[in-house]
Amino acid sequence: MTDDSSTTGGGGRQSLPDSYFHDMYRSSDDPWGFATRWYERRKYALTLAALSSPRYGSAFEPGCSIGVLSAELATRTDHLLCTDVSPRAVELARRRLDGHDSVDVRVGDIVSDWPSGRFDLIVLSEVLYYLDDADLDAVIARLPDSLTPTGEVLAVHWRWRVEEYPRTGDEVHDALRSSPLHPSASYSDTDFCIDVMSSSSTGSVAQREGLVSAEPAHGTA
Repeated sequence: MTDDSSTTGGGGRQSLPDSYFHDMYRSSDDPWGFATRWYERRKYALTLAALSSPRYGSAFEPGCSIGVLSAELATRTDHLLCTDVSPRAVELARRRLDGHDSVDVRVGDIVSDWPSGRFDLIVLSEVLYYLDDADLDAVIARLPDSLTPTGEVLAVHWRWRVEEYPRTGDEVHDALRSSPLHPSASYSDTDFCIDVMSSSSTGSVAQREGLVSAEPAHGTA
């Protein structure tokens, strides 16, 4: 996704080129209304509520845009790395995150600029439906080796079809659920879906805190 000739995939559709995002931020500093819409505030609240830990050591958020969700994640992490392909978005995110010394915001592409090392949390918010088959497969394949032994991936995506996107959010989450990661939480409504997956099966929050010791008896009286 670093130029205008990305690998063909997604049923013949290419990953969106960088120019798409440059044009979006050229026309507006908040082209998707991340800072103004109730829809976004509600989605961020549900996204943060889905996390299984109150705090994470290290986190990575590719496609951070102008940093609205990043500002919330900064309060839950010791170190947060944010990237976006748009220099304008990165500039705006840096302004929003000014004062958060533990946050590093960089220009970077989710496919070609994936960082080395392991993270306790990777947040994939509204980014993977921009990718074709080859790029999506490449990102998903990196996830297990990019997580610490107890690390989590949180993915959240818009479910409605957007004509210019290579795929829908549902297709993204179907692909993620087919990965080797262990599912731990899921939420969906008409508009968006959330999945939390971990590198190992660490049990529920209640189990980790010693509230229960057995598998939950779902569906029993």
